[in-house]
Parts: sequence; C-alpha cells; structure tokens
Amino acid sequence: MKMILETGDVTAYRIKSYEPGRVTINEWVIETSAIVTPNRLLRGWPPRYFGDLERAHMEAIIDLAPEIVLLGTGPQQHFPPRNIMLSLLERGIGLEIMDTPSACRTYNILMSEGRRVVAALIIR
Repeated sequence: MKMILETGDVTAYRIKSYEPGRVTINEWVIETSAIVTPNRLLRGWPPRYFGDLERAHMEAIIDLAPEIVLLGTGPQQHFPPRNIMLSLLERGIGLEIMDTPSACRTYNILMSEGRRVVAALIIR
C-alpha cells in the first residue's frame, strides 16, 4: 500500500509504502527491522520479531532524543513488557505501540508536522 506522495524536503526519510515483510523508505526496500527518523535511517535494528525485543534495544532509540516513539510490533499489535516501555517513559519520551502498518502511516503524519518522531519498526 502506497503511503505518501513525494513532496517537500527530499532529504527527509519518508515511508513510501508498506507490504507484509517489507517497508520502502525513500528508495530503499527494507526487509529487516529498522529505526527511522526524519533525518536518519538505521537499518538492521536487532529485534527480528516482536518476541526478540529487549530493553537494551531501546538504547539506540533513546540516543536519538525523540519526542515520541512509534513502536511498530509487526503485522499485529503486541504490547512489550513493562520494563521496555518504562525505559522510554521514565525519560519523558512518549510511546505509541501499534502494528507496523499503522506505525508507518502515523510516522509520515508526525514527520510532516515537524515532530521529533522515531519509528522503530519490526517488519516480521
């Protein structure tokens, strides 16, 4: 499913489309978990599946100093253990948990509003 039309700042990372098992960010097709911000794309984020997610994986996100994190948990929404959520919330970082397709759509909206958003996307 196509997410957005190409407009505006060509240096920004936009999620162009989502299909089961992959996301297209700008011109790159990503088939493994990734972290995306308006100005950075970090491929190869370690959790391949939701069950692999650990508190230590959140450090890469915290280092980006986001205002809000969209955690895409794969094809279905799953809530992570409390300690993982607290790693962000204790630092005053907002957290929204949703399935990955919803996280992709929401990221584009918040990014276009100029928010300091991070989408942490588990693809599978």
